[in-house]
Amino acid sequence: MKIIGKAVAYCLLGFLVLLVAFNLWGYLTLGNLTPIMPGQLADSANRVVMVFGATGSVGDGLLKAAIEAPEVEKVYVVTRRSSPRIDAGVASGKVEMHLQEDFTDYSELADTLAEVDTVLWGLGTTSIGMDDATYTKIHVDFPLAFVSQWMVARKDINRPMSFHFVTGMGTDPQGSQHWAREKGRTELALAALAEGTNLRSFSYRSGFVRPTSEQSNTAIYIAEKLLRPGKLVITGKQLGEAMLEISARTREVPNGTLIDNGDSIAFAEAYEQR
Repeated sequence: MKIIGKAVAYCLLGFLVLLVAFNLWGYLTLGNLTPIMPGQLADSANRVVMVFGATGSVGDGLLKAAIEAPEVEKVYVVTRRSSPRIDAGVASGKVEMHLQEDFTDYSELADTLAEVDTVLWGLGTTSIGMDDATYTKIHVDFPLAFVSQWMVARKDINRPMSFHFVTGMGTDPQGSQHWAREKGRTELALAALAEGTNLRSFSYRSGFVRPTSEQSNTAIYIAEKLLRPGKLVITGKQLGEAMLEISARTREVPNGTLIDNGDSIAFAEAYEQR
């Protein structure tokens, strides 16, 4: 029994050391962008918002931020299925849902795409247990197909456009893991597509995105408290608010900027201080 007790104690001590080290690393390295206060905000930047992945743990928070944002007049949700938040938004009149099966073909939404100013892209899935080809289709082919067709639909409209792509901490075009390379490849391709146009593309290398209260539990809230000191956690709604804030700062944050978790927290705080 003493041996078991010592083993448990060593394991707990090791966990605490790793936790402190991880938080210290995050505190010292995350958060390289400081929002200018007060910022110059483009009033029309987020007039119409489109959300992808709205039924997921991240996308639900992005949708909540868009619905509750007073500057957002209309929210389009492109999804395979509905959710309680989507249904409530539709009932309120602020949300319009479009059921979509093929996420590479938006020809039927051309007129709708022409209205959209800001896209919050939370569509994605874990790489665990997924073959490489399917992962590439979801995280490379889907967003690139959408942005290409969105730009065509908006070619005659001279208003700011912004695309916000959630990639995650560890994304790296030169990384050793397939998922990191593919998301990194998409980051670069999106920025290249947007270069020299009205579009700005941003990639969010977020840490732990805490789901909304409807999708959280005690374990998730404990994890949030443990990771908060190192700027390693952000709520889904805060992440959405950071996206809306960056959209509105058309002259401050350039196309292709990589947004780490500390940056997202800073811009979310700027949004909340309006």
